[in-house]
Order: sequence, then structure tokens, then C-alpha cells
Amino acid sequence: MAVWDSRFKKPLDKKALKFSSSIQVDSNLFNEDIDGSKAHVKMLVKQKIIPSREGNTILKALEQIRKEILTGKLKFDWKKEDIHSLIEERLTDKIGECGKMLHTARSRNDQVALDERLYMRKEIFQLQKLIRSFQKVLLKKADMHKDTIIPGYTHLQRAQPIVFAHHLLAYIEMFERDYERLSDCSKRVERSPLGAAAIAGTSLIIDRAFSAKLLYMNSILENSIDAVSDRDVQIELISNCAVMMMHLSRLAEELVLWNSQEFSFAQFDDSFATGSSLMPQKKNPDIAELVRGKVGRVYGSLIGLLTVMKALPLAYNRDMQEDKFHLFEAINTTKDCLSISIDLINHTTFNKKRFEKELNGDFSLATDLVDYLVKKQIPFRKAHQIVGRVVATCIRQNKKLNELPFDTYKKISKKFERDIFNLLTAENSIKNKKSLGSTSFKEVAKQMRKWRKRNILSDN
Repeated sequence: MAVWDSRFKKPLDKKALKFSSSIQVDSNLFNEDIDGSKAHVKMLVKQKIIPSREGNTILKALEQIRKEILTGKLKFDWKKEDIHSLIEERLTDKIGECGKMLHTARSRNDQVALDERLYMRKEIFQLQKLIRSFQKVLLKKADMHKDTIIPGYTHLQRAQPIVFAHHLLAYIEMFERDYERLSDCSKRVERSPLGAAAIAGTSLIIDRAFSAKLLYMNSILENSIDAVSDRDVQIELISNCAVMMMHLSRLAEELVLWNSQEFSFAQFDDSFATGSSLMPQKKNPDIAELVRGKVGRVYGSLIGLLTVMKALPLAYNRDMQEDKFHLFEAINTTKDCLSISIDLINHTTFNKKRFEKELNGDFSLATDLVDYLVKKQIPFRKAHQIVGRVVATCIRQNKKLNELPFDTYKKISKKFERDIFNLLTAENSIKNKKSLGSTSFKEVAKQMRKWRKRNILSDN
């Protein structure tokens, strides 16, 4: 018997019940559902809406039901429609009529909204822990490569030499913003809808602030319609996950490129690579590729929930039952990808000397020549044109910048002196950078000290 079917002459069609059942998805919320119910019961007792004796009986039975679910004694049966109905029916089975007091001054609408917020709060904490762990691994690798020089790219074309540690620190910065976004989202997640009931509140004298306090929520959602009818915080959290996955996907793409024979810069541990069923020589970067691919799931969840909520009239509509699938999918996929990325980076080695000699005289040093001319009071645009002619000459003569004769430089611009050849090494290019946050060895070391001071390495 469903919790609502006393008004109906016929039970819900079996096929319709199975179609509408959400228990296989919302069973993930059983802990949150029990926690919310306990807070609600304590509030009802405090307000003398139900007797304390019955309240204590309900509280004790709810903990017993939690244990039954954890041990597998209580099974998730789709015929029970959802996790909330299953727990309430089991409660009545255990303690009789007393159990029917649980739902006093509460609807499944505010119950579900609360459960999801409690779940999101827990998962935000887990996501932030994973971010910190990922930052630690990146910082560890950066420390190992504070002297490793690689080409920096724009448009996937060589741009300027950079320190590899600087490249890794960029990802630490990105994930710090992801961490901050989660913290900001948490402020809105931790607002309790409990007590909003179905849509209009209740005529019983409840204390919404008290139940929110019991649940360690920072406030309540005051408007009862808004409390049960929006899913904006779910959308916000999924959006945050989508941004994190975008960051992970960019790094995964770089790992795939660096692992190729053409780059020969990254080497995955055998335990994080796969082979080919046909080609015996292959060592494939499948884990990085899967991280790159799984971003589609999270993007799909974001669009999916936005589409569910589009044009829904106030207040609750059954369409909103679909929110949990998208929420769980986005969070679980992001957690899985963060976790495996931590291990992947930890088990990847980078070739310190791969670009050491190759970058000396490389065209990626052309900007250093522009800056050289600017320091000699040549306007930037004119300096840019002069160095463009230097590069074009090198291309015609099939030479690197440091192979072009000085006489040729002098013909292009009289401002060039022999000291230009001191500029044409990757190491000197990096040493000469002066701006705050640049790729100079000094600035990179400063950035790394900043992250250590922020206890990224020592956070638990």
C-alpha cells in the first residue's frame, strides 16, 4: 500500500509503479533521509506536537533501520516507490501506529529537498579532499621539475620556453578556484527546506530553525514554495563538477600528447597503461583518455537537469525526481576522475632532458629578441616586424636563431649587438623573465613557497 493511495479506488498499475519508482537511485540517500527524520522528530517532541515517549521510540527504530540497510537485512524493493516510503513503512512495521507520527508537518517535497542538500554537503567535502590530494601530487611533481624546461604552447604551436613546474602550478591554481567554487556553493547548500511541507507550510507550530540547527545547517529557506520547487543548488554543484572535469580533461589531453613518440616527454607506469590486442608494441594512455572522455557524462548531467527544470511551473512537479540521477552521476564521475588522476600523475615520469638542447636557438626565443630591441628604445610594433624578418630569414636558410650569422642580424637592424646570442638559450630566456607570476626560476620558486605555506602539502 502506498503512503498516498487511500484516496484511490485502484492501486497503481504495476508497470506504472515500476516506471515511477526511484528507489534504485535515491537509495543512496538513506543515511540523509534517516538523519533528516531524526531531526524532524526531535523538533516535533520539543514543540510537544508528538509525545516524547513516542518520539524516542521512533528515534531508536530509525537507527535500527539504518543498521538493517547497512547490513543488507532491509532490501531496496522497487515496489516501495522510493527510499522515503521504504523507511517509513519499515518504521510502521517495527513500532506500529507510533511510526505513523513521523510524517507529521512534513511532505516528501521538503523531505527530498533536505536529503539532497545533506548529501551534497557531504559530497562537497569529499570533492574538496580529493582536490587537495590532487594539488599535493601536482606540487610534488612541480618540485621535482623546478629546473626542467619545456616549450610552452599557444594554438598547439611552440610559443616560449617555460619551466615545467610553472605549467603544473597553473593547474594547482585552476583547482584552487574549483575548491573555492565548492566552498561558495556550500553556503547555499546548507539552507534547510525542512518544514516547508508540500508547498504552503503547516498550521502546526513547528520550529524550522531548531531542526536546521540539529542538522548543522546555517539557515533555512524561508519561502515555502521556493524551498521545495527549485533545484538551482544541484545545478550549481553539477556546474562546478563540469568545470573541474574540464580542467581534468585538459590535463589528460596533454598527458596523451606528451606520452606520444613525437613528444616523448611523459612516460606512464605500466600499471596505468594498456596494450593492443593486435599490435604488440603499443602502450596506450587509456586512463588519461577515459578521464578526457568522461567529461561528457558530467556535461550531460548539467544539460539534463537544466532541461528537467526548464519551464516547470511552481511548485513541485514529478519531473524533478529525475534530478537525483544527474546529481549522483556528476558527483560520482568527478570523484572517480579526480581519484584516478591523482594516481596517474603520481605514477607518471617526465623526461627532464627531453627539450634541453632542442630549445636553444629555437624560434620560441623570438620574443626575447623583441624585448631586446624594445630595451634599445625601438617601438614594440617595429621591433616585432624586425624580428619577424629575422625568423623569415632563418626559415629561408634553414637555420635556428643562434645559427644565423651576426652580420645577417646587423643587416636587418643596426641595433643588434653580439650580446644577442646570450639571449638565445632557453635557460637564459627563463632567467630573464621579470614580471610577477612569470615562468622565471625565481618566480616559480616563489609560487611554490606560497602553496607550501597554504599547507597544500600537509592538508589531510
